Amino acid sequence: MAKKNLQLGRAVKLPASPDEAKLDAVPNPHPNEDYLVRFTAPEFTTLCPITGQPDFAHLVIDCVPGRSLVESKSLKLLLGSFRNIGGFHEDCTLIIGKRIQQAIKPKFIRIAGFWYPRGGMPIDVFWQSGKLPNGVWLPDTGVAPYRGRG
Repeated sequence: MAKKNLQLGRAVKLPASPDEAKLDAVPNPHPNEDYLVRFTAPEFTTLCPITGQPDFAHLVIDCVPGRSLVESKSLKLLLGSFRNIGGFHEDCTLIIGKRIQQAIKPKFIRIAGFWYPRGGMPIDVFWQSGKLPNGVWLPDTGVAPYRGRG
């Protein structure tokens, strides 16, 4: 991919929706090595599709790249594009995971969406695709289970 097509290094407006967001792939400098890349978004926001009220999640995205990496600015723009649209927790989590999978075709990808309680109930959503290569360390997400105010 030519550098001129990347969103990196130039002003880019926040996409109005995930459908308008573009994920940029860049060449993996170590395509023959199996290693894990983790993106953490502790302040992900979207809107409840029924009430329009804000929903918040802590996302942890782990992937073992193949020939390409996700360029992080484009990922931030994709995540930000959810801020003003309505989406169920399950839908938002899987859209993000599948968009990354489609953009870079990783050997392995896992997304964990730890959603903050709404109506007294947290909803955690997990999705993965591919097989974790032997010898690759997949650390715990580091997100504690929801315990309320105790």
